[in-house]
Amino acid sequence: MRCADVHFTHDNGYQVLRGINLNIRPGDRIALLGANGSGKSTLFRLLAGAWVPTQGHIIHRGQPVTYNRAGRDALRRSVQLVLQEPDDQIFAMSVAADVSYGPTNQGLSEDEVRQRVAAAMEAAEITDLAHRVPHQLSYGQRKRVALAGALAMQPEILLLDEPTAGLDPAGSRQLHHTLNALHERHTAVVLSTHDVNMAYEFATTVAVLVDGKLHVGSPGEIMTDKELISRARLELPWAPAVSHALGRTIEHPEQLL
Repeated sequence: MRCADVHFTHDNGYQVLRGINLNIRPGDRIALLGANGSGKSTLFRLLAGAWVPTQGHIIHRGQPVTYNRAGRDALRRSVQLVLQEPDDQIFAMSVAADVSYGPTNQGLSEDEVRQRVAAAMEAAEITDLAHRVPHQLSYGQRKRVALAGALAMQPEILLLDEPTAGLDPAGSRQLHHTLNALHERHTAVVLSTHDVNMAYEFATTVAVLVDGKLHVGSPGEIMTDKELISRARLELPWAPAVSHALGRTIEHPEQLL
């Protein structure tokens, strides 16, 4: 999937995205950074087919996305968006029922749905919560339920909007472990975050939105660019900041090992 010169202007005339180009390949781990209001959530909604670009195209499997029902359904079978607030996506009376909603509506057999739900809950580490009422769970647990619902669709691309927001350090580490396992299955993960340290450790590609433009490169290239990070109203991750102070160059977190 890729964005080809994508622009987006809101109904009030405010242009939030200006000529976005981004390639998402199987197994990619992409961190999307930017200040509040920079357009991260807008870009995710465009990638998921919920919104239509004002100009340019979202290319999926070599063809521009079409926005009729068939086109959107085809896109949603391979691209899943998990929103920042889990309660915006959870509605069933049990965790297992919520996770099964997507596969069931695809018309899959009961056996296939059951297998997908079991695998998704295992991947999200919530198997023990299968029969619980979602809205009686903790915030972090509800975020994992929403994630499992997306995983049950077996997407090629998983879009995570601020997945660590509201999580304690243990919850963030658990999420990181889950996302690393997805990488081994060649699922592309694109996450938006303000956590620059998580982005630096997790991503193979970093994309920073500033003034409607997307700056894309390796973690070592993008996240040591003081001017760009400052314009995005972020701070340098601790690893390159320390290495800079010591006069060392680190291209990627593996060099710290």
